[in-house]
Amino acid sequence: MAKESMKARERKREAMVEKFAEKRAALKKAGDWDALQKLPKNSSKVRLHNRCKLTGRPRGYMRQFGISRVTFREMASSGLIPGIRKASW
Repeated sequence: MAKESMKARERKREAMVEKFAEKRAALKKAGDWDALQKLPKNSSKVRLHNRCKLTGRPRGYMRQFGISRVTFREMASSGLIPGIRKASW
């Protein structure tokens, strides 16, 4: 389980990226690099990091489900993810 401060920091970055998205796009299109430099660093989409929505784990993230591999395995074994079943042959 990730620290609450790390999860909060990531949520803050997501909000900032969303807030400045239009302004960043307009500045990039205009080629105004000086004004772009003055925007907050965390408003850049590149600074976002994928984290598990349930545990906040930064590694082993499965983009299709939005959760980490560990959480995915637990949920799949419990039958909580529709259409997913443990393979056996």
